[in-house]
Amino acid sequence: MFKGSFVAIVTPMFKDGSIDYKSLHNLIDFHCHNGSDGIVIVGTSGESPTITFDEHTNLIKETINYTNNRIPVIAGTGANSTEEAIYLTKSAKDLGAKAALIVAPYYNKPPQEGLYQHYKKINDEVQIPQILYNVPTRTCSDISNDTVIKLSKLENIIGIKDATGDLSRIEWLKNRVDGSFLFFSGDDSTSFGFLKRGGDGVISVTANIKPKEMSMMCKLANENRFGEAQKINQTLDELHHILFVESNPIPVKYLLNKMGLIDSGIRLPLIQLSSEFHSKFENYV
Repeated sequence: MFKGSFVAIVTPMFKDGSIDYKSLHNLIDFHCHNGSDGIVIVGTSGESPTITFDEHTNLIKETINYTNNRIPVIAGTGANSTEEAIYLTKSAKDLGAKAALIVAPYYNKPPQEGLYQHYKKINDEVQIPQILYNVPTRTCSDISNDTVIKLSKLENIIGIKDATGDLSRIEWLKNRVDGSFLFFSGDDSTSFGFLKRGGDGVISVTANIKPKEMSMMCKLANENRFGEAQKINQTLDELHHILFVESNPIPVKYLLNKMGLIDSGIRLPLIQLSSEFHSKFENYV
């Protein structure tokens, strides 16, 4: 269930910033028809920092109900407050999510023991598969390799999304955790290298645009057909990079809008893509 290409799906919005659930349904159909192996809802790409608690749980509910078990749904449930993260993770479980993606607490910069206790408390209180999410460029909170090893021993923690881009981490950890522990790349530009080093899949921004290609790359890599997988990745390399010319999800929402899949809405403090970057996307519309 938890291998392959999981799209870090955007939250479609109207120009006034309200959520466009019809477009969300259309995006879900798009991914089901084009090979995505799963959906991650209300993650970074889903603008979780500016989504209210009610919207957060409703987005999870709508996605699970509309997907109707066609592909698994993982819910983003992280927070910088442990109690809030527990609340969101419990909600995701009650709504039927297959797993929870839990970002490292941001802004308050806990020490490693604080990170361990944070995740352990969520593990102890909510019986749902949980995936650690390490993205220190956004959180200022880096889950160390030693802390990952300690956390990997807990019952409900099944893997990690590593968005550091540091491939030495998976190389070091793969031989030091249980073989069932899962590794997901959260950095599209290094995702092929991550898969080649034993990664199980990706949680991908690029998959919003190229779901079929990202899924096939993962499938080939998991079959050790790395030459074929690399050829696909080479066709995606430019897209991996231009989707981050400004903060995610600004570029990917711009491109999805130009493709006619969503309206142009995005919530402050994020804004529309700067005009100086528009030309970079012309070949993808």
